[in-house]
Amino acid sequence: MQKWFCGVVGFSVLIAAPAAIGAAPTPEELAYQKTIADIAATIQSQYGDVSIAPANVTFHLGQDYYFIGESDARRIIVEAWNNPPNVAEGVLGLVFKKGEDFNHSLWSAVVTYDPSGYVTDSDAKTADYGELIAKWRAQEPQINAERKEGGYPLQHLIGRAQPPSYDPARHTMIWAQDIQFGDEQDHTLSYDVRILGRNGVLSLNMISGMSSLAEVRQAAQSLAQTVDFNKGARYADFDPNLDKKAGYGLAGLVAAGLGVAATKKLGLLALLAAFGKKLIALAVVAVAVIGRFLRSRFGKRDG
Repeated sequence: MQKWFCGVVGFSVLIAAPAAIGAAPTPEELAYQKTIADIAATIQSQYGDVSIAPANVTFHLGQDYYFIGESDARRIIVEAWNNPPNVAEGVLGLVFKKGEDFNHSLWSAVVTYDPSGYVTDSDAKTADYGELIAKWRAQEPQINAERKEGGYPLQHLIGRAQPPSYDPARHTMIWAQDIQFGDEQDHTLSYDVRILGRNGVLSLNMISGMSSLAEVRQAAQSLAQTVDFNKGARYADFDPNLDKKAGYGLAGLVAAGLGVAATKKLGLLALLAAFGKKLIALAVVAVAVIGRFLRSRFGKRDG
C-alpha cells in the first residue's frame, strides 16, 4: 500500500499502488472492488428537499444533485475512500451531481456544521484576506516538517483559486485555494462554501483538481443556492439578547478554512471547526477534506 497525506490539512488516504497493465487483480484489489460494489448496492440517494436536522437546514436539491446521509457518507469516506474513521466524525452527509457516483465524480461536497454561534459579518468590507494567505505560508514549514516526518508529500499553497467573496443577501462566503502536494502536475483545488445561520455555520467543502476550477466554481455557486436555514434558525433570526455569538467575524471564518493558526487577533481561540480537535498539534483548524481525487493521479481503482 502507498500512503498519501491528502487535503488542506490533516487527512490521509490509503491507495493501492496501480497494478501493472494486463496483470491479474491482487486479492487486495478484488476485496476493494467488492467493497465498492457492496456500498453502491446499499446506499440511499435523496433528491428533492432534504432536511438536515443537526444543522436545522433544508437542501432544495431538485433533480440536479443528490444527498447521501450520515451513515452512508461514513461508509464512503472510510471504506471506499480509505480514510481513518475520525475523518468521518462530524460529517452530516455528501452531495453529488446527478449522474455521478461516489467512486467516479468530478467533485463531491462534504457537509458539516459548526454550532459555534452567530458569526458577525460586520467586517465584510474591511477584512484583510491577503494577510491570512501570508499567515498560511508562514506556517507551511511547520506543517511540512510534520508531513515529512510522517512520510507524506509536502504541500505548498500556490495561491487563491478564487478570492473570498461574501454575498450579504444570502450570508454566504465562498473562496478557493490552489494547493500543490508533492510534485503533482494538476494542483489540488479546495473550494469552500460557508453559509451563516443564527446559531452556527454550514460548511460545504469541495475537492477536485485545478483543471476543473470552472466546473467546480459553477457547481459551488449553484449548490449554495439550494441551502436554506429553517425558520427560526436563519441569520436574520438572531437575537443579541438571547443567542450565543461566535466571537469572530468573516476574517476568522476564512482563517479557519485556510488553516491559519489560532490567534487572539483573529478571534479564533474559541473556534474548533469540524475535526479541529484532532489537529491542534499541527496548529491548524481543519476543514473537511477527502482523498478520492488522488486516485486520478496515483492510480484509480474502479469498482
